[in-house]
Amino acid sequence: MPISVDLRIDARWIIPIVPAGAFADHSLLIAGERIAALVPTAVAGRDYRAAVHVALPAHALLPGLVNAHTHGAMTLLRGIADDVPLKPWLEQHIWPREARCLAADFVHDGTLLAAAEMLRGGVTCCNDMYFFPDAAARAYRASGMRAMLGLPVVDFPTPYAPDADGCLQAGLAARDAWKTEPRLSFSLAPHAPYTVGDASWSKIVMYARQLDLQIQTHLLEAPDERAQSLAQFGAGPLQRLHRLGATGAGFLAIHGVQLQPADIELLAAQGCHVVHCPTSNLKLANGIAPVAAIRARAINVALGTDGAAGNNRLDVFAEARLAALIAKAATGDAAVLPAAAALKMATLDGAAALGLERDIGSLEVGKQADTIAVNLGGTDHLPCYDPVSHLVHVTGRNQVTEVWVAGEQLVAEGRLTRLDDQDLAARARYWQDRLQ
Repeated sequence: MPISVDLRIDARWIIPIVPAGAFADHSLLIAGERIAALVPTAVAGRDYRAAVHVALPAHALLPGLVNAHTHGAMTLLRGIADDVPLKPWLEQHIWPREARCLAADFVHDGTLLAAAEMLRGGVTCCNDMYFFPDAAARAYRASGMRAMLGLPVVDFPTPYAPDADGCLQAGLAARDAWKTEPRLSFSLAPHAPYTVGDASWSKIVMYARQLDLQIQTHLLEAPDERAQSLAQFGAGPLQRLHRLGATGAGFLAIHGVQLQPADIELLAAQGCHVVHCPTSNLKLANGIAPVAAIRARAINVALGTDGAAGNNRLDVFAEARLAALIAKAATGDAAVLPAAAALKMATLDGAAALGLERDIGSLEVGKQADTIAVNLGGTDHLPCYDPVSHLVHVTGRNQVTEVWVAGEQLVAEGRLTRLDDQDLAARARYWQDRLQ
């Protein structure tokens, strides 16, 4: 007698990520929130009876993408200060506007907009670092997508908190309120070494160890950070954080554009992760991160978009393609960062950076059923000899048609199932009128 499952998805190609390769004409079987089987379509028809059967004869099915670094609410600042270097971009454009408008409703509405964009682009999980994480948690729960929420810490006063202690109190209260939400997780997110002093970093490390939380921070993003740190603290930014006890397997170094060989060796020795944000790095003229050298030391590298104020789009497919291309150009080696590696950075490596690789990032039996379908059947995408290469170098987020998170369909034929486009547009217009 056939085995009953909730959902059967047939696809032309299934890209499991691990093991490497593409399974042609296979079916993915989902029971509840998890993957029950991955079998040839003929076997699925014979041995399984599904309550819902989805046939996608021209599609590739792959794990949901992981956006390992973003500031979701900053979608409301999209394009507001383009073509400006990082320091004046922050100090003259972003921080003054945040001082005027930053509040829980701003974060909630901006995060909803970000979740809608990411889901349509095949991103099923993100690592979000921004103020008012309680408001972001409400938005991500409403959208249905998975998120790690970074609890932000800065030493200076903001509308969120008066100082680092206030940030920690507000962030940990949000974590306590939402820690049982199954699609949410949390980390500590000091903004950067240059915005958080030693005393605050010591408290962050203490809480991280006591509560088993990861630490994520912007690190060596801009060319002047090392010189400033040496002048002020007598050590480079990473060496200073290591001295304070911040590094380790739960440490995420975001950007890492200016990493030097000694930094890379320290990250490797400590089992840290790096989040590569190529579009943001280029747009703010910060440079090209030494991704080939980082990966050569077996350091896990994930992909992030950064916020929409610094990148303009939360598009992980675009990040994977750009990461592959600039790595080749930077090293002069066309074999560096092949398509399969770039796609893994966008999926399983992102999950590993967030400590979620046991549950998401690849299509394996027992894992959460976070999966997306990409239409490779259009004439502008044919012929398709290698679907993995195709996903990185030919297709893009506009070809994503279906998205499931924990077995729940959140995008169906390109349409959001939980969020309403008219409502999102109204929220965006309201904030645009206030921010102009």
